[in-house]
Amino acid sequence: MDDPYAPARDALDGDGLAGGAADSDPAVLAARLDADDPLSAFADRYHVPDDGLYMDGNSLGPASDAAIASLDRVVDEWRERLISGWTDADPPWFEVGERLGDALAPLVGADPSEVVVGNSITVNIHTLIGTFLDELLAGNGPEREGVAAADGTWAPGGDPAVLVNELDFPSDHYAIRAQLRQRGIDPDEKLRVVESRDGRTIDPRDVEAAMAAHDDVGIVFMPTALYRSGQLFDVERIAEAAHAAGAFAGFDAAHSAGAVPHAFGDAGVDFAVWCTYKYLNAGPGSIGALFVADRHHGLTPALTGWWGHEKATQFEMNMTYTPADSAGAWQIGTPPLLAAAPLEESVELLREAGIERLRAKSLALTDFLIALVDDRLPEVSVGTPREHAARGGHVALEHPDAERLSRALTDRGAVVDFRPPNVVRVCPAAPYTSFADVLAVVDEIEAILDSGAHESYATGEGGVT
Repeated sequence: MDDPYAPARDALDGDGLAGGAADSDPAVLAARLDADDPLSAFADRYHVPDDGLYMDGNSLGPASDAAIASLDRVVDEWRERLISGWTDADPPWFEVGERLGDALAPLVGADPSEVVVGNSITVNIHTLIGTFLDELLAGNGPEREGVAAADGTWAPGGDPAVLVNELDFPSDHYAIRAQLRQRGIDPDEKLRVVESRDGRTIDPRDVEAAMAAHDDVGIVFMPTALYRSGQLFDVERIAEAAHAAGAFAGFDAAHSAGAVPHAFGDAGVDFAVWCTYKYLNAGPGSIGALFVADRHHGLTPALTGWWGHEKATQFEMNMTYTPADSAGAWQIGTPPLLAAAPLEESVELLREAGIERLRAKSLALTDFLIALVDDRLPEVSVGTPREHAARGGHVALEHPDAERLSRALTDRGAVVDFRPPNVVRVCPAAPYTSFADVLAVVDEIEAILDSGAHESYATGEGGVT
């Protein structure tokens, strides 16, 4: 079958919008792409404003009928079954973390036992960074067949360092610093930060150079996609470089899980974390998720709690903690069922659509968006990499008045967000966004900039964006 999204890619290459073809008219091109889109029917299953444009799914995905039905079902079970819901609900609540982990595993290229749902993303960073710091302090490093430095030992003659980058989401650094401090390690010395060359992206060569320059790096913790620019990282390359340096490889997949297919198992990733309220559309504050490679199962998590105990004896109330022999060991407390319930069906929608097809449409939507910006918005720069392999699910539009522009867009019903100092993030998420929607957002930006309507807005007011 011909690629239904090829015209969007051609548009970015200059053939669609500037090549003189019949569909060089953006409206004609958008209509053609929407007519041929095999995923177009999924939009009817999500609740997005009929009279607006929702382009902020990289912050909070919308509700779906399926997710709401799943939440309603659990509320009904709570009302009707009370405590017996843990064993008699359909499905039982008791193994909700493992069951949802099984559903998520194919989206990140993992075995079911390697993924579990639990805690929040920041709590999961705390417990996983802490776990692998403890392994390093005990003299245990990564073990990867065929990699000489990843021989299972770690003894550089000092405390371990964690390698991050300066464009990370700040909460990741807060958590890592806290875990270093709790072990008597000075984060000012041992949180090593890779700098950006352009303020937008991180060059993988600089990650590799930082490892070569410092033999104390025991954990490399990078995002799969940068939250501001949307740069997508080469996970396998970074994991291989980490192991070659004798370090564990961990990732924050918050800005790619559900939009980009991953292969954590094949890539040799040691651990990863992500949230479920962005591209997984499970609701505000929904439960977190994590991946731990099976070669690390059996370790004692840094933050232990009864829900990570082996299931067979969990309710014997033994005072000795026995971790589950799976990623389930990194669960801590009783799972919040109402924060997990929507995920059960929201992830099934994505599985029905197919993560590869969602990725293909996402790339086409962002191709079209970038092509329109190039053609019609000379005042706006694109801060997201243009190469498909280096682009996540959103596009960073750079403008000196980005904050005011984002406020003006939102007031006109085009919901985007602002990230300092100069980025408007536009996320045409594949399950519910049309190519006509992308064109309409660019129309709004052009109208605002041409009229100067954004100039009446204040800046620096803070708030949630």
